[in-house]
Amino acid sequence: MIALSLAEIATVVGGQTHDIPDTSVQVTGQVVRDSREAGPGSLFVAFAGERVDGHDYAAAVVEAGAAAVLASRPVGVPAIVVDDVQRALGALARHVVERLGATLVALTGSAGKTSTKDLIAQVLRTKAPTVFTPGSLNNEIGLPLTALSATEETRFLVLEMGARGIGHIRYLADLTPPRIGLVLNVGTAHIGEFGGREQIAQAKGELVESLPPAEEGGVAVLNADDPLVRAMASRTKARVLLFGESDEADVRAENVRLTGSGQPSFSLHTPTGCSEVTMRLYGEHHVSNALAAAAVAHELGMSADEIATALSEAGSLSRWRMEVTERPDGVTVVNDAYNANPESMRAALRALAAMGKGRRTWAVLGQMAELGDEALAEHDAVGRLAVRLNVSKLVAVGGREASWLQLGAYNEGSWGEESVHVSDAQSAVDLLRSQLRPGDVVLVKASRSVGLERVAQALVEGAEGEVAVR
Repeated sequence: MIALSLAEIATVVGGQTHDIPDTSVQVTGQVVRDSREAGPGSLFVAFAGERVDGHDYAAAVVEAGAAAVLASRPVGVPAIVVDDVQRALGALARHVVERLGATLVALTGSAGKTSTKDLIAQVLRTKAPTVFTPGSLNNEIGLPLTALSATEETRFLVLEMGARGIGHIRYLADLTPPRIGLVLNVGTAHIGEFGGREQIAQAKGELVESLPPAEEGGVAVLNADDPLVRAMASRTKARVLLFGESDEADVRAENVRLTGSGQPSFSLHTPTGCSEVTMRLYGEHHVSNALAAAAVAHELGMSADEIATALSEAGSLSRWRMEVTERPDGVTVVNDAYNANPESMRAALRALAAMGKGRRTWAVLGQMAELGDEALAEHDAVGRLAVRLNVSKLVAVGGREASWLQLGAYNEGSWGEESVHVSDAQSAVDLLRSQLRPGDVVLVKASRSVGLERVAQALVEGAEGEVAVR
């Protein structure tokens, strides 16, 4: 974080100082919520959770070198006490962002946010110091913590914004007002909470509504291939830049194809030129993510050649997102188990089919959460798609939703042992260990709550012990 005195922080967040001998002491380190990350000059934010109360660690973080604690009550060590720790954290982030000279880029969408954010960051940091959301810490706590990790040297701040309801993105955009806002797509992730795709579009579009007008430099980067996203152009005063495969897109891909190993290659066209891209990532769905990143980079002054080179060199920065591991015996394990929704599940299955041409393919799939009344139809559709893509074997893992996956495959024509339903991760590992052959490709994917990353890890590590059960 940029250096701020405890007195200044107290003023910004509307707090009272307690047990601080010298309020001119500066926070020069990171703002953290995990006591294990506290170090010299840091500010520890004490949240009182259901199981752990950060206030209990106040003495330990100060002993580790923290300058103070942001807390909701006095803790016997240097502290700034506020009524609402979360809102105070947001106010501090807003203050720091306003002090920075960085360009703030925010993005949202139903699928691909984290992968696209990672691509944008990797492209932009070839041009100037860039700070970006780690993993998918895209909520009202993770977003301000990321913003506060920026320093005086930061030129680009790339923030992922998630939403589980109307008003969430508006709140996040108020904490960290972006100049460039990117909307990737409107799908069915969290449709059970929103109620429908139109409501999801309403929530995602809050990002473009928050942008400054065109004459003040505001830019809305929108997916020309998604009608609900493209329609958001009418909801913003910012200048609109379109990306996609549509002929009308300002930044577009032509001649899209996949390499023999399933990596996308295409001709990148921007308003300033064209160049060839061959990605290290797997799956054709990354083309849209790459175009989104290219549109942002173009807006920030990078040439087509510079963008194409950076995209071709970019990898995956976040765990369990199409992580590809080649075992010594020739088995390929694709760990995409961080999360799942119908759009990302379909994309992963298509990537598996492309990677597995001429090889046996396994789709180890689990529940897609938060789909509400659409859950049965969406799980059934994914099971059917696995059959249509000629996936050799579907292993549905878990309870009711997993049985719907298997039933969809069965009704599409997957009989005999082509699809199977197992109760838990350990059963899936036992089955795979007994039947995998050299050269097989295994995709593992489900919503985060299912914990199927344990299956992928067990296969990669080749451990003979049981999978740890949560």
